[in-house]
Amino acid sequence: MTQGKGHSSKGKGQRSEVKGGGVIIDVRVIPRSGRSGLAGIRDGALLVRLNAPPVDGAANAELLEVLANALGLPKRALTLTAGERSRSKRVRIAGLTAEEAHARLNP
Repeated sequence: MTQGKGHSSKGKGQRSEVKGGGVIIDVRVIPRSGRSGLAGIRDGALLVRLNAPPVDGAANAELLEVLANALGLPKRALTLTAGERSRSKRVRIAGLTAEEAHARLNP
């Protein structure tokens, strides 16, 4: 999956967009789950279960922590770019290519 700047990959797998030295992935969260972790792909978005409730940014903070752990990156390498108050979100990952991010999130 080779992509140039500003291009996105769309298919049966996870969607992502390469932009400005990072990759942006679509994420769908399920707050108040029994445990936190990656749960596969749904409608082209990475599905992430979060134990935290969607109150005062707790779920967003936990999302970034879960993704950082899965990617092997510090939390500062991830930024929530869209969907702060929605279950559908977009997260920017700095320091990885789209291929590396997909490989780490979909072993």
